[in-house]
Amino acid sequence: MVDYQRPLSFGLSVEPSATSLDRIAALTDAAEAGGLDLISVQDHPYQPGFLETWTLISFLAARTERVRFFPGVANLPLRAPAMLAKAAASLDLLSGGRVELAVGGGSYTDAITGMGGPLRTGSGLVESTEEAIEVIRLAWQDQPATFTGSHYRLQDHQPGPSPAHPIELWLGAFRNRMLALTGRRSDGWVAPLNIYLPPENVPAAQQVIDDAARAAGREPARIRRIYNVMATVGQADASEGVSGSPEELAEIFAGWATELGFDTFVFWPTDPTPEQVRLFADEVVPLTRELVAGIRSDSTATTP
Repeated sequence: MVDYQRPLSFGLSVEPSATSLDRIAALTDAAEAGGLDLISVQDHPYQPGFLETWTLISFLAARTERVRFFPGVANLPLRAPAMLAKAAASLDLLSGGRVELAVGGGSYTDAITGMGGPLRTGSGLVESTEEAIEVIRLAWQDQPATFTGSHYRLQDHQPGPSPAHPIELWLGAFRNRMLALTGRRSDGWVAPLNIYLPPENVPAAQQVIDDAARAAGREPARIRRIYNVMATVGQADASEGVSGSPEELAEIFAGWATELGFDTFVFWPTDPTPEQVRLFADEVVPLTRELVAGIRSDSTATTP
């Protein structure tokens, strides 16, 4: 059982389908109206039916005022890290500080190379991702940057403009070497969907992150833990993910927060409708917050 005692956040994932812009806008509006904290947009640019992620995020940010956005997760082999940092900082300025950045090494190697990206696997994938993290951080500072790596280079790069707020840099990770990199270098872990990383496999992954963080002199509680959750509100017989009444789902989320260490939950509705988003935001989220507050209060009261 692990609880890093971090404040809870809740978000929504939208699929960037080029034929579903009205639905995407309606889901985003429901998330904004419901008080959700984040909206995530998948980044699979090689998918012919998908809109380009940063362009879609920019469009959605322009029609909202409060909710924050992040790519879930940005495909590093197809996005030069210095340009990615520039894009994130620019949109953060334009949106009033409502952008975070999540990156990943890219899983679909054939599709990536087919689009002209480099083939990166094994240790090369981990090494290039770590270099990209360094380049992005250098590109957000306020002084000239030079970096020489095996995969990326900067030569007297003049960063700017600065983002409107300190953007968090999260890493999508599944295997141990990337989990360890998360602990060493990132501000947060973007875990795979619960149908790919079931709850019973989470503690081992969290341990890898925590051990790497401590070895690097970092406090594990500094690292945000984000769980992508496929779920259905109000149906107990959904074929994928978790399902149930708002009360049942809140108990599940509260357990994942106080026993598995997650602090941020991104809702992937199996039925992507504004009504599902409203049920999640209006009923599941406040019930989860209430349960977690009670569990943490009881834990504090019984701690010697």
